[in-house]
Amino acid sequence: MAKAVVYALLATAFILFMVFCPSKQHGHHDHLGLNRRLGFRDHVPVFDPLVAKMERYTEENGLGGETHNLDLVEHSPMMEASEVEQVHEYFSDEGKLNLTLRLLSLFPLIDQAPKDSYISSNELKHWLTQQAVERLNYRTQNEMESYDKDGDGTISFSEYQPKFSSQDLEKNGMEHGEAGWWKQQFDNADADKNGTLTFNEFKDLLHPEDSNNSEIHKWLLAEKMKQNRLTKCPPVMRRRMDQDNDGKLNFMEFSHNAYDSFKSYVEFETGGAKAPTAEEKFAELDLNKDNLLEVEELKPLLHYLHPGELSYTNYYASFLMSEADDNKDGKLTLNEMLDHDYVFYSTVYDAGDNEEDYHDEF
Repeated sequence: MAKAVVYALLATAFILFMVFCPSKQHGHHDHLGLNRRLGFRDHVPVFDPLVAKMERYTEENGLGGETHNLDLVEHSPMMEASEVEQVHEYFSDEGKLNLTLRLLSLFPLIDQAPKDSYISSNELKHWLTQQAVERLNYRTQNEMESYDKDGDGTISFSEYQPKFSSQDLEKNGMEHGEAGWWKQQFDNADADKNGTLTFNEFKDLLHPEDSNNSEIHKWLLAEKMKQNRLTKCPPVMRRRMDQDNDGKLNFMEFSHNAYDSFKSYVEFETGGAKAPTAEEKFAELDLNKDNLLEVEELKPLLHYLHPGELSYTNYYASFLMSEADDNKDGKLTLNEMLDHDYVFYSTVYDAGDNEEDYHDEF
C-alpha cells in the first residue's frame, strides 16, 4: 500500500508538470491565445475531470508550482484508495498519463445524446459545462466552510466581511471596496432577503458572472459601465464605457467600448462570419428608441462583456471542435480526438508564460 501511495503522489506531481508545461512538439495551438483574444481572465476549462482532480489535490496540499520537490510530495496527505487505483490505471510508473487510454474511457461518457459514436458540438459543450458546474460548486463549498464560522450552513454579512464595523455600514460608502459597495453585492445575492446566504446564493456572490440572478446581472453591468480598467488589461478592456457617467451608453460610448468585446466573441462564435455593425446592434438593443442604452437594455450583452466559466465553456468547446474536427463535419470521431490528444490536455496556462497579469477585480 505504501508503494501505491508513493506512485499516486508521484503521479500527482508529474501530471501537473505535464499540464503546466505541455509538449511543444505536437503542433497544437496555444490555448492561452484563445484567452488573449477573448479576454477571459478566470479559471480555464479542463477537459478531463481526472486532471482537474489532480490539480486540485496539488493546490490543496501546497504543492503549487513546486511539484518537482519530492519532499513536498512525500509529505502530502494520502489519496483515497479509489484515486490510487485510478492513478495505477491511467498513469505509468514514471508518472506519464496515458492519453489514449483516457480518451478511450471518456469518449463514451461524452457521446450520450444520441449515442452514435460521434461527439457533437452540443455534447462537447454539455460535457464541459458539467465540469465547470462541478468546479464552481467545489470552490463555493470550500469558501462556505471557510466563512461559515457558526456552522449553520449559511453566510451572514459579518461572516463574509468581518473587517467592516456597524459604523462602516452606517456610512454606506459606495466606492469600490467600501462597506456599502460590498453590502450591495451581498444584498443582491440574498434572493430571499432573509439576511443570510444559502449555498446557491453564496455561489452567486462569489461567481456573479455565472449567476441567473437578475439583480446581480444589473449590478455587474452597472459596474462594467463605470469601471476604470487597469493599464495591464488588454486594450479593449482598458476604457471606461460610461465616459460621461450618466449611467447609460450613447452610441459613441457603445461603439468605442462595449461593441469591440461583443464583436470579438460573435466572430469567434460564428467562425469569422461578419458581426452586426455597431449601428445595427445599437438599434437592436435600444428598445425605447431614446438613443441611449440603459442597464436593462444591455442585459443581452452581459455574457459578452463579462463572460463567466459557464459562458466560456461554449467558446472553449468551439475551439476544441475547430482544432480536432479534421473533416469539418461538425462532430468528432474517436480517431480525430486521438489524433489531436494534446489539444484536449493543454487546457491550462503554461506556467512559464510571461504574459502580464490583467486580473480584473470586482
